[in-house]
Amino acid sequence: MLKINEHYLKLQASYLFSDIAKRVAKFQEAHPDMDVIKLGIGDVTKPLPSACIEAFHKAVDEMATESGFHGYGPEQGYAFLREAIAEHDFQARGAEVDADEVFVSDGAKCDTGNIQELFSLDARVAIPDPVYPVYLDTNVMAGRTSEFKDGCYEGITYLDSTAENNYVPELPAEPVDLIYLCFPNNPTGSTISKEQLKTWVDYARDNKALILFDAAYESFIRDDSLPHSIYEVEGAREVAIEFRSFSKNAGFTGTRCAYTVVPRECMAYDSKGNKQPVHPLWNRRHCTKFNGVSYPVQRAAEAVYSEAGQEQVRELVAGYLKNADLIAGVMEELGFAFVGGDNSPYIWVKSERDSWEFFDQLLNEAGVVCTPGAGFGKCGQGYIRFSAFNSLENVERAMARVKKALA
Repeated sequence: MLKINEHYLKLQASYLFSDIAKRVAKFQEAHPDMDVIKLGIGDVTKPLPSACIEAFHKAVDEMATESGFHGYGPEQGYAFLREAIAEHDFQARGAEVDADEVFVSDGAKCDTGNIQELFSLDARVAIPDPVYPVYLDTNVMAGRTSEFKDGCYEGITYLDSTAENNYVPELPAEPVDLIYLCFPNNPTGSTISKEQLKTWVDYARDNKALILFDAAYESFIRDDSLPHSIYEVEGAREVAIEFRSFSKNAGFTGTRCAYTVVPRECMAYDSKGNKQPVHPLWNRRHCTKFNGVSYPVQRAAEAVYSEAGQEQVRELVAGYLKNADLIAGVMEELGFAFVGGDNSPYIWVKSERDSWEFFDQLLNEAGVVCTPGAGFGKCGQGYIRFSAFNSLENVERAMARVKKALA
């Protein structure tokens, strides 16, 4: 008799965005003439930068010739992309990252979900609340939790992110081994200062812990005082792994390209207490379970770092931030408390009611899709998240409808 992994049975209902999609589909079926505007899921809407498209076409043409054809590439990514990433995203900001510490992948979602495989099942895991669901669900699937009770999984240390702490969680009261952090944050849009981030790095060093730092939204930072990478903090190379993506800044959500940085100094421990470098472990996992991102996609990603690519990416990000400014302005006008939008494409709005109830009101009365905060965790109840990923025209129409519905 084949038995299943019963840890999957602990997962709550279905994936958050699947629930949203079902509600929206039901609404559209009942209102076929209604134009629904989606400001929920963080999926970009603008085309790829022209510099990336040109590089993409050129690489595809190469694949049509015997001399230019590329078969299996290096699982870790081609050197041309890894070197561009290390130089432009880290070394240019004074962060010490070498090209061979960069692992190119098909998405930060995959990497943040898969990284937990490297660590023991009895690792004490700390996860922010509210949180991007992948961090939590993959640890549930792996078996690091007990049952789900009162909105929480037993066995997880929840790091509450609330208005009282400006949505930057406090250090855990009890020692933990594995810490998930995301800044600019998804879903709250909050940011962390270099001084605040240093307290986490110091904590990890003192407690032999490891930080999994999701920086997928760093390109939206407008405040020059804020760190773009955890490696801008002294000592972070010993205790942190960083995840980045080309999805939000360059529109690669449908093209799939991201990367993870695992410094060679980054350590975990075996059962005897001996230090073990994490870099070769992730390299082995990467080589065993992944065959690399396609050559044309990596050439397109490389073009992000060209002079034209950098200018075009800045324009894309600026457009989405303009949308965020508009959403934030309407929320302020309507008297809602919120965070985010200034250094993030997300606006986290205190709804003053049940999250799903507010979601349904905006969908049914305005034809606007947001994301209910309750789907991100217990501390998300009473909040909704707006995404700025849409056209300015659609955001303007959506906010006009929201104002009318909530007037």
